[in-house]
Amino acid sequence: MTTTDRVGELFTDARVLYADALEMLDQNRIRNAAEKAWGATKRATDALVLALEGAEPQSAGQARRALLRLSATSPKFETLQGQYHTRSELLHVNCFYDGNCEPEVEMANLIRTTIAYISDAETLVV
Repeated sequence: MTTTDRVGELFTDARVLYADALEMLDQNRIRNAAEKAWGATKRATDALVLALEGAEPQSAGQARRALLRLSATSPKFETLQGQYHTRSELLHVNCFYDGNCEPEVEMANLIRTTIAYISDAETLVV
């Protein structure tokens, strides 16, 4: 499998996870929706890092450090880096692990806007 194929596979997985998140949100399973949205964020980030650095991150920490490196090279990565950290903390840690998904309206909005994160990451690959 080529790197390009793997990047495409990761972005496809991100979109599948995003669709799962929306389905769970429709079922009022916000905690599970948050974790799926976080997974979509992570997969999109993995694809971006693989495309630009040539190696797929094996952990959230590696992805975070790669975004920091990319942000140092160009300001176009700074917004994505900030969103990654916000999503990690709010979706993954606070909502999923700690069960603190309040306020639900704002958390649901963060889940729904995950598609913008995925699209922004795809745009930065091109």
